[in-house]
Amino acid sequence: MTQINVNVHYVTRIEGHGNLILNAKDGKIEELKWEVPESPRFFEAMLVGRHYDDVHHIASRICGICSIAHTTASIQATEAAFGIKPSEQTIMLRKLLYDAELLESHVLHTLFLAAPDFLGVDSVLPLATTHKDVVVMALRLKKLAYNLAEALAERKTHPLSCVVGGFAKLPDLNVLKALRKRLVDAYADLDVTVGLFKTLKIPDFVRETEYIALRDPKEYAFISGQIASSDAPAVAINDYLNVTNEFCVPHSTAKYAKNKRDAYMVGALARFNLNFKQLSPRAKKVAKELGISAPNHNPYMITVAQLVETYQALDESISLIDQILNKGLKEEPINVKPRAGKGVSAVEAPRGILFHDYTYDENGIITKANCIIPTNQNHNNIQKDLEALVPGILNKPENEIRLMMEMLVRAYDPCVSCSTHSLNVIFK
Repeated sequence: MTQINVNVHYVTRIEGHGNLILNAKDGKIEELKWEVPESPRFFEAMLVGRHYDDVHHIASRICGICSIAHTTASIQATEAAFGIKPSEQTIMLRKLLYDAELLESHVLHTLFLAAPDFLGVDSVLPLATTHKDVVVMALRLKKLAYNLAEALAERKTHPLSCVVGGFAKLPDLNVLKALRKRLVDAYADLDVTVGLFKTLKIPDFVRETEYIALRDPKEYAFISGQIASSDAPAVAINDYLNVTNEFCVPHSTAKYAKNKRDAYMVGALARFNLNFKQLSPRAKKVAKELGISAPNHNPYMITVAQLVETYQALDESISLIDQILNKGLKEEPINVKPRAGKGVSAVEAPRGILFHDYTYDENGIITKANCIIPTNQNHNNIQKDLEALVPGILNKPENEIRLMMEMLVRAYDPCVSCSTHSLNVIFK
């Protein structure tokens, strides 16, 4: 008789609290759960009753890692409600700011949170001794991303300059020019990272699922487009509720989501699968070097897709800075006239598609808010992946089973606390 008991409270190297539970006896699984015990954070309730000027600053606090994504989604939802169309200059600056966040977040995950698994250590700290050059390089890349965000929005975490209708302060062109040189130099660091990942053994596991991400016919989409699916035609952002279909499960304080199948995936691999053709030539070349092609159905390859996207972010950043330097920047009046209405926005946060939905009154005060977080949408798919993975590895030692389960969760780069909603409870 063999008994396997995996009880991980909490999974490390992820944001927030999540538990892994596996009880199996004689090759039969009795219990297998990805649990989210995180307390709700009530951000949607906090937004109600607030003036539009305050909303994106509050929304940015939903996540300290993806605060630019939440700020952008929040601003664009407000602009949609008020009928504001941002200028070409504003859109370019938002895209550049977005690339800074994507670069920083992906470097954080690939080299600080995921790489220790592949290198057989518990955290990045031992790597400071065994792989010092890699750790220093990762810090250098993160600093570059932070400095780029600071040049555009005063700070990376909870940005200040990006506001409804434009930018309250424009970046210094000389600073952007200096950052451009550092971005070009960063290719050498990323090439070293690719060399490292080419030596790592990615678990061989395949589970096909539905993939959902933004798609824009003009570019590899991050802040614009329609909701695309691997299983259905693209739909307008305003139809997001028909795609996300949230529901509750007893073992999670975060809601689950599903669309055409019993679950779907969002994030870097979903974007890679749906928008591969729109990647830059350099990003496609790196994908080939790393042995990933679209479609790919191995969730452990999410980390590899993130590495490919770092090249996309770098290529796009340099191109955008070139356009800005060529055109120059001009002060643009920010003229916001509140009106009653509803606005929906979708952006691609590093961890996947993010929705903000606001209803305003005629004074620009929010009366209703709904936010659907990427990890919120991935929880169900993580559970389904575990259910497909574990039966095939029950013959392994318990510590290997635990590691493969933890690595699977970490591959999704989950932001668990951000994914929990407020809940209206009516007592009778």
